[in-house]
Amino acid sequence: MVDIVVNFDTLHQLYRAYMPFIQPAGLFVASTEAHYLGQELNIAYQLPGSTTKYEFKGVVVWINPLGASGGRPAGVGVKIVSDASTHKHHIENLLSRQLASSDLTCTM
Repeated sequence: MVDIVVNFDTLHQLYRAYMPFIQPAGLFVASTEAHYLGQELNIAYQLPGSTTKYEFKGVVVWINPLGASGGRPAGVGVKIVSDASTHKHHIENLLSRQLASSDLTCTM
């Protein structure tokens, strides 16, 4: 069962959501639903330019509540726990190709 579905329409969205400081990898998922630290979630996501849906089991390790300071979006940081190296590879490969070919801040 999938708890949250995320479609990254642009590389900019993916870049902003990727949390490389969470080991082995993590994604920020915008959500107005209440979540708690340690909550297990099943996430399905689609990368920009792809029709493939990837799924992983994750654990909430970061929470931005509604009305967070600095205008940060509400949502959760999810640590990827199932097949993390594969998901990390897909995400980082896509982002690194873009970074190598252009300035991410200007083209996204």
